[in-house]
Parts: sequence; structure tokens; C-alpha cells
Amino acid sequence: MNKKEQSSVQQKTVDVLLNIGRLIVGCVFVFSGFVKAIDPLGSTYKIEDYLNAFGGVFVAFADFAFPVAILLSTLELLIGFNFIFKVLLKPTAYLAFLFMLVMTPLTLYIALVNPVTDCGCFGDALVISNWATFYKNLVLIVLVILVLVFNKRFRPYFVMSTQRKAVFVFLALGVGLSVYCYRHLPLIDFRPYKVGTNIPESMLRPADAPSDVYETTFIYQKNGQQKEFTLENYPKEDSTWVFVDQKTVLKSEGYKTPIHDFSIVNAQFDDITEEILYNPSPVYLLMMYDVTNASIEGAKEAEKIYQKALKSGIIFYALTASTDDEVKKFVELTGVSYPFCKTDPITLKTIVRANPGLVLLKKGTVVGKWNWRDFN
Repeated sequence: MNKKEQSSVQQKTVDVLLNIGRLIVGCVFVFSGFVKAIDPLGSTYKIEDYLNAFGGVFVAFADFAFPVAILLSTLELLIGFNFIFKVLLKPTAYLAFLFMLVMTPLTLYIALVNPVTDCGCFGDALVISNWATFYKNLVLIVLVILVLVFNKRFRPYFVMSTQRKAVFVFLALGVGLSVYCYRHLPLIDFRPYKVGTNIPESMLRPADAPSDVYETTFIYQKNGQQKEFTLENYPKEDSTWVFVDQKTVLKSEGYKTPIHDFSIVNAQFDDITEEILYNPSPVYLLMMYDVTNASIEGAKEAEKIYQKALKSGIIFYALTASTDDEVKKFVELTGVSYPFCKTDPITLKTIVRANPGLVLLKKGTVVGKWNWRDFN
């Protein structure tokens, strides 16, 4: 092989590698944007978690979490599709670089400080650690820089007019997907309460499952000097040492059941979880994590379902995390008569992305879920 042929092979190899890098960036952005777009409320909750964890002035921006969630997923889908189909690749690469320039140091901070345990970059579809998220972003920003540097080596698939039209299509797809899933339910449910899940089985812990491992350190003081001890060597029989403090640190997480926080308490403060999960008859559960923000129209539509359930002998409970006073005011406002029970708000938000949303259980198995707009 002469030098010219060797150079040609090298150029083709470089082009192949560059295109592989381009496609990797595109696919990661599309996947990340898609799982956020089909669950806009889940993305909203995660952004709110971030803002509350950061505290201070950031808490005031929580009201903008929902539009930001839609903007973020749409932007990621746009960047991803543009990379895959080589649509306006150079300006898109600049946009991606700016995006990563913000996200990479942010994820480094999150990995170091750990304000939230799950970054939420891939929604509930793929949960990775904060450090894994940072390393992922390092790889992505390098690939984006390569696309920028060697931009002239990427030949577009389409003429410029078609590329511009494609941008509008991608934007409309991103916004439309988020709006549709917000008004109904996520097209794909990645959460532990998806239809077909048997809740009691998902709460069972295998006998051989590893448990959390903690390390406890005791701080004692003697002659004005402090020293740390473990459970094995602390001076329990030496009265000259004075106990000062104790620290317990989680060294490694054990197995967590897919569902570990499901419980229902009725108005009399009785735990009726097992009564609900092991009931042989169908059970309707109306989820309203916050009645002050629940749809009035949805609550009234649920009343119709409740009246039909009463006639059929089907159990019906409304689950909420709101206070008794808030529930009382809500009942007076809407005129609903179904009984309210208490459940953790995070659990309610996880079960169904609607306020209110309806879940049908049969022997502890989720057989149906509906947004209030789909009650009819």
C-alpha cells in the first residue's frame, strides 16, 4: 500500500470514528430527552428537588420547574436528532457545547456535595450515580468538541431548507410529546408501580439480600484531647475517657425492594395497607398528593366513579398527603363524599403522574391507571 492509499484509509477511519462519536452524542441526547418528555411531571419533581436542595434564592424558582422541564427535554431531543440526522450540525454542536459547559461542572458539584442521590438525567428509565453522570458528561463534552473541530468533515444528508424544516418538526415533537403525556400519562411507565406490577411481591425482600452496612465511630475525650474509637475498641471500661459524640456513616447500601414505602392509614389512624393489597375484590385508589393543587373537575369526575363503585360493592379510597383541614375544605368546595386516607406524598407522586389520578388494584396487582382527564 502506497502513502496515498494509506492516507486515504486513515482518513476514512477517522471519518468513521467521528461519525460514531456523533451518533453516540445524538443517541444519548435523544434517550435523555425522550424519557424526560414522556414524564414531564417526573422531571418537574426532580428539578424541584434540586432547587430545594440548593436552598436560598433557588427555592423561589420552583414555580418555573414545569416549563423548564419541558424546555430541557425539548432541547435535548433537538440536539440529539440534529446530531443523528446532521441537521444544522455546526450551530447544534455549539449549542451542545454550551449545554455541556453548564451541565458538566454542575454534575461535578452534585457528585461532590451529593444534594440529591439520583441526578435524574435519564429519568426513571436508567438510574445512575452522580459520579457516573459526571463521567458520562466528560465523555460527551469531548465528543462534542471533536464534532466542532472537525465539523467540515461531516457532509449533511439534507439541503438547508429541509434542515430548517426538520428543526421545527423536532421542536414540535418535543413539546407535543411532553404536553400529551402531561395531559394523560407517560407513554412508557418506568416506575415500580406500572400496570402489571404486584405490589406485595415487589415489597418482598429476598432472604439472601445484602443489608445496609454502617460504620459507627465514637468520640471520647481524655486530658483535653479527643480520639475516635470503633465499636470494637471504644473504652467502655475506662472511666477516664469521657464520651463526646457519635457518628454513624453508611458504608455500603444493601438491597432495596422495588417498592418499600407503600402504606395507607385511614381517618382513624389504622394501617389498612394489607386490607387493601390482599383484598380479593377490586379496589379503586384515587391519588391526590396535594388537594390544594388537585383538579376540581377531576375530583368531581371521580365522585361519579365512586358512586358507581358503591353500587357495585367495590372499595374506593382517596389517598392524600394533605392535612385534615385541607381535606375538609376540599370536600366542602367540591362536594365529594369518598373517604380520604393518608399516604406519603412521594409515594403518591410516584404511583401516578396526575393530581388526581386513579389506580385500579386486583389482589394487589395494578391493572389500570388513569389521568383524571381520562376518567370518562
